Amino acid sequence: MCLTAIGNLMQASVKEGSPRTLFSKDREIIPFIDCHWESMTTMPRRVTQSWHMTVHRALLKDIDTLFTCEELPVDNIHPMYGLLASNLMQIKPNYEAMIRGGHLKVTDMGIQHVPMSSSVKGRSTKRRVPGDQSAGTSRKGRGSETGAAKLPSHGYPLEHPYNKDGYRYILAEPDPHAPFRQEFDESSDWAGKPIPGWLYRTLSPSSVLLALHDRAPQLKISEDRLAVTGEKGYSMVRATHAVSRGAWYWEATLEEMPEGSATRIGWGQEYANLQAPLGYDKFGYSWRSRKGTCFHESHGKHYSDTYGEGDTLGFLIILPETPDVNTIPHTFKDRPLVKFKSHLYYEEKDNIAESLKKLKVLSKSKIIFFKNGQCQGVAFEDVYGGAYHPTVSLYKSVTVSVNFGPNFKYPPSEFSYKGMYEKAEEAICEHTLADLLYLTENDGKLRIDTLTTI
Repeated sequence: MCLTAIGNLMQASVKEGSPRTLFSKDREIIPFIDCHWESMTTMPRRVTQSWHMTVHRALLKDIDTLFTCEELPVDNIHPMYGLLASNLMQIKPNYEAMIRGGHLKVTDMGIQHVPMSSSVKGRSTKRRVPGDQSAGTSRKGRGSETGAAKLPSHGYPLEHPYNKDGYRYILAEPDPHAPFRQEFDESSDWAGKPIPGWLYRTLSPSSVLLALHDRAPQLKISEDRLAVTGEKGYSMVRATHAVSRGAWYWEATLEEMPEGSATRIGWGQEYANLQAPLGYDKFGYSWRSRKGTCFHESHGKHYSDTYGEGDTLGFLIILPETPDVNTIPHTFKDRPLVKFKSHLYYEEKDNIAESLKKLKVLSKSKIIFFKNGQCQGVAFEDVYGGAYHPTVSLYKSVTVSVNFGPNFKYPPSEFSYKGMYEKAEEAICEHTLADLLYLTENDGKLRIDTLTTI
């Protein structure tokens, strides 16, 4: 609909004798869609204006693939959007892509729509713990509930819940230092009862890798968890570890970059939208392959020349220490545990609105990018404080490999920093300290005898 609206606005401007290619979302694109709704879609006209934000997201998601976005000097308050391909004769249904995506099929009767699976559930379906097919009915013994299933060599279950729908899932393991751990293991009275979270602890990976759970599900992660391949529209994956203070560095190499694909790579916080390009919101800072543009909060600025297949990129973040930076991470021992495919996870509800309010600029912080060992200069200064993950967002089937150290291809010699690989051991110490503090503060309050008698 956005493409059709801009195409019609372009044609109308030609008829008026003043050809234009850029239009305001709020003053021209949305009013055009609203005026011609019935002619553009078979969906019923919306009662509320929530579809305005849908239009905004659609325009941002396909910038540099379908649309362009510019800030004009005379109208710098409202970004102006246009078509990347200005030839209106080329606007047509992309049947080949729809066939590859399974939405259409070629038959003897021509091209037809593929009927949707009857297993697709509506939005009103009650939310259940992902993969829990027997919630509320299982009466298995405690041993089957908490038995530690073997993990693959890369350290994470192959079948796992994803961070989505407002919830995050953190893999848990038994905490041998928790009080009453032995009594709990020997007890057989836990069938059908919730397991106290303080009896477990977060499983902190022994090495920094691409996260299997903290990614868009359509992305394909390699077996060693050091490479990722994109799929269709922009989506992202974060690394398993984040940094909140100090100087840290990692590298990414563009292994395969088919025509029409693109990347935005950099640093992102835990609430950066996984189904969008990095730099779409306030939680991420990215460097785009096309035109070498830098993005934050959907605003792009010229930064460097383009990069492409075969290039190795470096990503350095400098986060000065301040008195208000908490060096001890949050413990999840006070959170509920949920079971998924023989493993237990802490479940945490997202709180994006509160996190947005807490964002504060970290003075003298910097993000610097490198291309094949050459420093491209400071990309961002005075970024928001917080914990930043190495983050990769991909458009279409581009493949990117990552290197968290210690053997970097182009280690920057002019800066003092730590390789991201060093964060793994540091994180284990931090989480251990956080758990010990929780157990100490709640000494004498944590009991299991009252729970087993309920």
